[in-house]
Amino acid sequence: MNFKHLYYFWVTAKAGGIMRAGEQLHTTPQTLSGQIKLLEGWLGRTLFRKTGRNLELTEDGHLALGYADQIFALGSELETALRQAHGGKRLLDFKVGVADSVTKSIAYRLLEPALTVSEPIRLVCSEGKFPDLLAQLALNRLDLVIADEPMSRRLSVKAFNHSLGRTTMSFFCAPELGSGLQGAFPQCLNDFPLLIPGAQASVRQQLEGWLSRYQIHPRIIGEFDDGALMSAFGREGRGAFMAPTITENDTMAQFGVDVIGRTDELVDEFYAVSVERRITHPCVVAITDAARGRLFG
Repeated sequence: MNFKHLYYFWVTAKAGGIMRAGEQLHTTPQTLSGQIKLLEGWLGRTLFRKTGRNLELTEDGHLALGYADQIFALGSELETALRQAHGGKRLLDFKVGVADSVTKSIAYRLLEPALTVSEPIRLVCSEGKFPDLLAQLALNRLDLVIADEPMSRRLSVKAFNHSLGRTTMSFFCAPELGSGLQGAFPQCLNDFPLLIPGAQASVRQQLEGWLSRYQIHPRIIGEFDDGALMSAFGREGRGAFMAPTITENDTMAQFGVDVIGRTDELVDEFYAVSVERRITHPCVVAITDAARGRLFG
């Protein structure tokens, strides 16, 4: 394979078109198009198709792009490793996937100890849906996945759940909205505007059961997969919302809201999922030790 042709294809796919890729590569669209056609001829597959004035990846193009991503990422790692080896220091890449349902402040607290290990670390952090991250873990593209639920045993992924800890939940609202609360918590939430996590959040089902148990019927204003976005709506006084109790101080400081109540009947649990049954990776050891010690106690 001519890797120059593959590189031209890769840049074009990332740029979203021949014109933009030509500008980045300082080459003409005709030359770029010709190089990609040579690659398609060598592979015997069509990688792009025209949709109006735009180019769109075919199914084979998406497959080729995935491999190209890995190839050029490895090339970058090779260059970095050799430069560091020449300088006498080797940098350890630690690739982590964080499920998008995990609160950002908790994700930071969980990952920060990885940067305190004795050897130099480069943290490569990506966010996504939990099943997608597990697929990346299975392909050894990630060293660890952080999530607020364990990996299901029904999945055919050879990986192991490591419990990090749990936290109870607190409810917050903006001060001006809180002035309208009536009665004690949690009954004060009855007929009160409430922002809730999306259906995929592990704590969502617990919340619905909890509200039903106490016969509380809030006015559901919105559902959010992104906890930070939900908190931003709460900051503007659109409704009360909940967040992990261990992040109370951060939530109040960042969003200017007050705590209106706490409950130990709603619990958010966190897990590290790795291909190691017995943890040996120094960064994972640091994360699990810190989480089970000072973070969740």
